[in-house]
Amino acid sequence: MAKARSIYMCTQCGAQHPRWLGRCPSCEAWSSLVEEVASDSGVRKGAKAVDSSNAPTALSKIGSDASERMATGISELDRVLGGGLVSGGVVLLGGEPGVGKSTLSLQFAGHVQRSAGSVLYVTGEESPEQLRLRAERLAGISPDVLVLAETSVEAVMAHWDATSPKVVLIDSIQTMRTDLIDSAPGSVAQVRESAALLSSKAKALGTVLVLVGHVTKEGTLAGPRVLEHLVDVVLTFEGDRDHAFRILRASKNRFGSTQEVGVFSMGAKGLEEVANPSELFLAERKTTVPGSCIVPLLEGSRPMMIEIQALVAPNGAGPGRRTCLGVDGGRVALLLAVLERRTGASFMSRDVYVNVTGGVRVSETAADLAASMALASSLLDRALPPDVAICGEVGLGGEVRSVGRLDVRLREAGRLGFTRVLVPAGAKAPRCKGVEAIPIANVKDAVRWLRQVSVPEPPGGSEEI
Repeated sequence: MAKARSIYMCTQCGAQHPRWLGRCPSCEAWSSLVEEVASDSGVRKGAKAVDSSNAPTALSKIGSDASERMATGISELDRVLGGGLVSGGVVLLGGEPGVGKSTLSLQFAGHVQRSAGSVLYVTGEESPEQLRLRAERLAGISPDVLVLAETSVEAVMAHWDATSPKVVLIDSIQTMRTDLIDSAPGSVAQVRESAALLSSKAKALGTVLVLVGHVTKEGTLAGPRVLEHLVDVVLTFEGDRDHAFRILRASKNRFGSTQEVGVFSMGAKGLEEVANPSELFLAERKTTVPGSCIVPLLEGSRPMMIEIQALVAPNGAGPGRRTCLGVDGGRVALLLAVLERRTGASFMSRDVYVNVTGGVRVSETAADLAASMALASSLLDRALPPDVAICGEVGLGGEVRSVGRLDVRLREAGRLGFTRVLVPAGAKAPRCKGVEAIPIANVKDAVRWLRQVSVPEPPGGSEEI
């Protein structure tokens, strides 16, 4: 009998180490190593002999797969997937608990059942009765979806063979276990081995496999970070529980682009698709408040108008506090340093708060100039004109750099009624009917332009830059 021994596996990167360490040498994550039981024998239980009948084939003799994509019935999801599902493809849907992964999965299963064929929904967290109660609250769920409450991988594959579904959905992969691994469900070894067995089954039968994985805010649970190399598509469902908006992104997609995003709104009847997210993001905008700035961003091929808000408040003593929501704090610190050095502004003794409305997370550098103008607007107590939008990347020298797809940004701004857009001076701004492109060379010129066109607040509330 093989002697059992312990290895320590990182929950962040999956690296294995012979002993416990406070910090993983591979990914440098702290307190991420967990103990797993391994076998000294070189052959895993249930391992099969190598099949030598699968001979190498020349690349020129391999035929292309001309199979059509399977539409999910949810246009926003199809956009992110690149047109739909691919036979034999493995999709991993990750996100924080409570963001709406199970709701999206159940709606997706109901639409596919109506359009493409049988769907096997494997639930390891809810009972079938709980799943039915949730399905009754949602709109458009087919009553023919096959539901299986099971956590054993071997049992799932047996029902898989018996029902021959076109799509198998596992909610969630953290609850699955296999008899090949002697560890608890949810451990790194169980999650990885269970996903590998299910993926092999999907590839062999040409079935679409969708895995749902949980990720905490600290990223400590084994989920998408361990499984990314095993799957074909990695989808991330983002959103704030306090906001109705949800954004679906693809960080890996072997069958399409990773630049597209899907926008949803959480309502009483489940997730609803948002065709024009810009209008909803700007619906509650206050045009007379200093510190508010509109920026046209691009998420894949889709332009979106996003509001960035900034609040600069005096601090009684000590260095100012920096709080950022929806935008990288390091990027805001860089912009504050550029403003202080290039315009003479003083933020050292002031608290700075930056927020992106609607629960959206901004990662594009095209929002640099807009964030800088929002900070300057709040410090000066001068509101930007309501018909102005701003886009541009800011360098350390204070220069405003060009951004891509400027024509698409200007058209989206004009469609929503913005008549003036501040753009980088070095970019060749295309002509757009009803929109004036105002070239800005550096942040100092932008602040000077703000002071010329804005209306100052009553005396006592403004400060000079």
